[in-house]
Amino acid sequence: MKTLDDLAVIGLREWVALPELGVIGLRAKIDTGASTSALHATEVTPFERNGERWVRFTVHLGTLVQSRHRHCEAPLVARKTIRSSNGHAQTRYVIRTHLALGERSWPVEFTLACRKSMRYRLLLGSKALIEGGLIVNPAVSYAQDKPTLSLSPAPGAA
Repeated sequence: MKTLDDLAVIGLREWVALPELGVIGLRAKIDTGASTSALHATEVTPFERNGERWVRFTVHLGTLVQSRHRHCEAPLVARKTIRSSNGHAQTRYVIRTHLALGERSWPVEFTLACRKSMRYRLLLGSKALIEGGLIVNPAVSYAQDKPTLSLSPAPGAA
């Protein structure tokens, strides 16, 4: 029988934080069928800072009933064309920032997308799960505690 050495078990939904963006207490949907992770963002505007490409955006937190938002800036990693399960292609900006889940924290690439019609503001894809040393138990939700401020890196995370 194979064991789960160094892998943390998470559920289909988890509480996460993006500490470098000042975003805490965000519910994430785990999607092993998606390669890339996505963050709900609006007012996405690219700009230059000291000769480097950056992007400015608004992150939306909470629910449709109790909405909160935070203005953020991050270095721009790339622009990527994402194809949805129904075949629709969309070009999105990509950022890389630390994700905190349970007691772990590691850098994750997120595409910035309008997810206002979606229940979860953050979708965590398979690349992030692999890099974070995570395994999903689809029978549970919120298997991990809400992230704390003192986090240890995931195994192999830089």
